Amino acid sequence: MKKIALFLFSILSLLMIGYPAACKDDIIFWTTEVEKDRILVQQDLAREFTRRTGIRVRIIPVEENLLSARVLAAYAARSLPNVLYHPVEFTRGWERSGILDARSSTRVINHLGSSTFSPGPLGFVRVGNGYAAVPLDAWGQLLLFRKDLFREKGLPVPDTWGSILRAARELNNPPEMWGFEVATDPGQTYTQQVFEHLALSNGVRLARATGTSPTNIDLNTPQMVATLRFYRALSRFTPPGNISWLHTRMDYLLGRAAMIIWSPFILDELSGLHRGQPVLPDIRRKEPGFLARNTGFVTVIKGPEGSAQYGQVNCLGVTVDGASPPARQWVEFLLSVGYLRWLAMAPEGKLPVRRGTRGEPECFLRGWMDLEMGLSNRVTISRLYGTSVARGMTAGLDRLDRWGLKSKSVLISTIYGTKVIPRILKRFLDGEINAEEAARLMNQGVKALWIED
Repeated sequence: MKKIALFLFSILSLLMIGYPAACKDDIIFWTTEVEKDRILVQQDLAREFTRRTGIRVRIIPVEENLLSARVLAAYAARSLPNVLYHPVEFTRGWERSGILDARSSTRVINHLGSSTFSPGPLGFVRVGNGYAAVPLDAWGQLLLFRKDLFREKGLPVPDTWGSILRAARELNNPPEMWGFEVATDPGQTYTQQVFEHLALSNGVRLARATGTSPTNIDLNTPQMVATLRFYRALSRFTPPGNISWLHTRMDYLLGRAAMIIWSPFILDELSGLHRGQPVLPDIRRKEPGFLARNTGFVTVIKGPEGSAQYGQVNCLGVTVDGASPPARQWVEFLLSVGYLRWLAMAPEGKLPVRRGTRGEPECFLRGWMDLEMGLSNRVTISRLYGTSVARGMTAGLDRLDRWGLKSKSVLISTIYGTKVIPRILKRFLDGEINAEEAARLMNQGVKALWIED
C-alpha cells in the first residue's frame, strides 16, 4: 500500500510541479502549441538553436486551459521553466506576481529594436519603462458567414447586431442548419472571447477610465444588459448543451452553421487543404475549396453603442526562476532566425507582430505573405482568399481590442483564470437569472477578484 501511495505521489508531483531540473545552460520551454505537427516544428527549431549556440532546449507542451494552474503550481514549487509561451491576458498579472522577469524581456525588445514591433501588441505588455514579456504572434477574431446562403436570401453582410440577428433567424433550420452558433461552455476561454467580442462591440468596458479601486469596475451597465439579451437571442439559434470551440468549428465545416465567431486558425480547414477532412453533405458542395469561396469575413462588429474586433496576442515570457542569457538568446532566436518557421506552423492564425528588422523593416511581413497553410495541400492565404484579406488581417493588429489589458491587465489575468464571466453567462442562458441580475453578478464577481495594477 505504501508503494502505491508513493507511486501516486510521484505522478502527482510530476503533473503539478513539472519536470526534473535541467543542466545549468539548458532551457526548458513551455508551449501551448501542443498539436503533434507543431511540436515537431518546435523541436526542429530547438535543434537548430542548439547547433548555433550549443544550448539545449527542452520543449514541454502544456494545454492552454491548464496553463494558469500549472504555472502557479510551478511558481509555488520554485520549478518554473525558463521561457513561457502564453496568451497576453496572463502577462502583466504574472509579472506583478513575480513569475515573469520584465528586465529580461525589456533587454530582448531593446536589443531587437522596439520600432521593429507593431506598437499595438507592445502596448499590451508595457510595464513602466519596460515590457513584461515579448510579443511573438497575434490574431484578430472573425465572424464567418456563408456568402452563398446570404445571397440566396438577399441578406446583407452581418456586420451589425441587427443584420446578424436577422440572418440568424432567417437561416435557422435545425438540425440541418443552425443560424448562429455562439459559445456556451462555461469552462472554456473561447466562451469569454466570443462574449467579450460582442460586449466590446456595444461599448462595454471592464472599468471606467479613472479610479484605482474595486468601485471602478463598471460591468453593471445598460450596455452590458443589452449585450446579454443579444447573446441569449443568438443562443436560440445555437444547438443545446455546452457549445465549445470544437462544436462550432465542426458544425461550420460540415455545413450545419450559417455563422460562427472563430479565430483565423480555421482558414486552412475551411479551404479543404486537409486530406480526410469532412465535406459538406450536399453533393454540389463537395468540390474542393467550396467553403473558402463561399465564406465571408467580418472583422469589426458594430453594436448599438460601439464597434470592435477582439484580438489575441501571444507572448514569450522569461521567468524569474529561469532568467539567464541563454533564455534571452532563445527568445531572440525565435523572433529572428526562427521567426518565419515559427509563423509557418499556422500562418493563418500567427500574424507577425515583429514586421522586420532595423535593416529590413518589413522582411517578416513580406515573408509571412508567402507562407503556405494546410497540412496536405498547401497554398498561401493571399492566393486562396485574396491579397486584400491577407493585408487586412495584418493591418488590423494595432486596432485589436480587449477588456482592460492596458489599464487593468493584472485583474484580467485573474478573470480569465477563474472564468467568472462564462460561468455567470451560462447561468443566464440556462434561465436561472435574468439579464439585470447577470450583469450585477458579473460586476460583483470581478470586483471580488480585484487586483490593482
